[in-house]
Amino acid sequence: MPEDKNSAPAPTPTNSGGSNSSNDTLMGVLAYLGVLCLIPLLGAKDDAFAQYHAKQGVNLLLLEVVIVAAQWVIGLGGLFIGLGFIFFLFPLLWLGILVLSIIGIVNVVNHKTEPLPLIGGIKLIK
Repeated sequence: MPEDKNSAPAPTPTNSGGSNSSNDTLMGVLAYLGVLCLIPLLGAKDDAFAQYHAKQGVNLLLLEVVIVAAQWVIGLGGLFIGLGFIFFLFPLLWLGILVLSIIGIVNVVNHKTEPLPLIGGIKLIK
């Protein structure tokens, strides 16, 4: 068969749905492990996928800090003023944090950039 000199070689497929390298996946998973969200936030500044998940992880981390602060404040004064029943609420909140972390990690593994339920739409960091 004669070759057509005007035809270009077939383009190689590119990944348009986000990066799927193992480093991106690792950085994304770290984003949902508490304070470790700072690693991709500060260490992968040029990676949009890792930055997106790091920002979601910061939202989750700040929610964790709020829960810890609430536990501390209620722990100091709650027993004296009859707020002991609120201590049953905190395990449910921590279970919610765990569920949100798992959702985030599943999104990373599936190479999705979907916001976390309830807190994902909050833009704390530009």
